[in-house]
Amino acid sequence: MQLVRQKDHMMAKGVHRSRRTLGAVLAVAALASAATACSDSAEPERGAPAPAAEKQAPAAGALTAYVEKVRAQRAARVLAAKRWGLAKPPLEAPAPPAVKPKITTRKGFETDGEGLPPVFTTVPTKQKVVFLTIDDGAEKDPQLIKMMQELRIPYSAFLSNYLVKDDYGYFQKMQKSEESGVALHNHTLNHRYLPGLSYSEQKREICGMQDVMEKRFGKRPPLFRPPYGNYNEDTLVAAKSCGVKAVPLWASEAFPDHMEWREWDRDLHPGDIVLTHFRGKEDWKGTMPDMIRRVMNVITSKGYAVAKLEDYV
Repeated sequence: MQLVRQKDHMMAKGVHRSRRTLGAVLAVAALASAATACSDSAEPERGAPAPAAEKQAPAAGALTAYVEKVRAQRAARVLAAKRWGLAKPPLEAPAPPAVKPKITTRKGFETDGEGLPPVFTTVPTKQKVVFLTIDDGAEKDPQLIKMMQELRIPYSAFLSNYLVKDDYGYFQKMQKSEESGVALHNHTLNHRYLPGLSYSEQKREICGMQDVMEKRFGKRPPLFRPPYGNYNEDTLVAAKSCGVKAVPLWASEAFPDHMEWREWDRDLHPGDIVLTHFRGKEDWKGTMPDMIRRVMNVITSKGYAVAKLEDYV
């Protein structure tokens, strides 16, 4: 949590007032109340001009409006959790770091090349947060967008063009569905096994999808995930050549009826990336909301919040 302190010195002798603004709402409200109490107890020097009420009102009014907005959002999230059948409301993520952590390639995932986009499964952080990512784009369930919007759960989508090209509008709607925006990233044009392709073929798969993303969604994404999590040095060189900055893989994978784990302890850890897919009953035992319900129950029960990947990477 970042703390910004501002001090305003009044012209009257011996009278001081300090105001602190914090990202967390309860802390802001508490400090604002304390500042008000202190100013009420301080007696200004006789003849000193009193602060103009109209100059104080906007700040106090903005604070009150902000607190009320967050309270309303929390209440709505509780009701949404009940409506969507979650055991508990999702935990609120802490404020993201002021400086993003340095991402390095996970040990054992390196290639011989230097200066290439890092490949990782977990973001280095001590905050008890994980990151939810959804791959490919086969299932286009409108209930998923509605559910995630009502629950205020951030997520990132890694798209393959051969699956999304029949309905770019669905993902454009998804992109705009959250207040801070759902981030859409690169998962290649045709979801091919990249190590089996030549460098030029890999570059077409990756950079071609960058072109599609820019045309359809307005941005060349900085993140890329290779199909099946498989890559070689050519993959990373090609990705870097068309603007990719990092290659997030995953530490666990969510299904409607179970979780699969990469780590030996079969558990979540701070900064873990969780993978799932755009799938429906034709491919697995449940719908997209069924999958979200299960993974969120696991994440929340273990005391984790879902944060936005792009705030950390």
